[in-house]
Amino acid sequence: MVDYSKPESDVLRKQLSELQYAVTQEEATEPAFNNRYWDNKQVGIYVDITSGEPLFSSLDKFDAHCGWPSFSKPLTTELITEKADNQLFSTRTEVRSRHADSHLGHVFEDGPQAMGGLRYCINSASLRFITIDEMADAGYETLLALFVGHQQ
Repeated sequence: MVDYSKPESDVLRKQLSELQYAVTQEEATEPAFNNRYWDNKQVGIYVDITSGEPLFSSLDKFDAHCGWPSFSKPLTTELITEKADNQLFSTRTEVRSRHADSHLGHVFEDGPQAMGGLRYCINSASLRFITIDEMADAGYETLLALFVGHQQ
């Protein structure tokens, strides 16, 4: 098992932008349609920007017309945690990375039925995207098997 540990807060403040820190550590939300990955169509994986935990695949990404990256499922449920979020007018389900405990976004039950019915609505600021061509060099070669037959 790879050690996906989160750096100390002072290190994160130096490594991350203000928005990335606010989203991952303070549960902020970035603007819709004004973020890095909402319309990214490249093939690869999305990892936790703080720890490198592999979280989502471009193969499970879809356009939910909400302005944030949306996925039908995580790469593996072992690297995701969910908890009740009562901060707004209704209860939502917050999604966090397991090891770094980074706030990622929320999961809703309004995703495409053909893809399982879930929509993981995730902040781009909590993610780093790694293209299929960069995965082996970045240490994610074991996940390349997911992309057999898919090209950039």
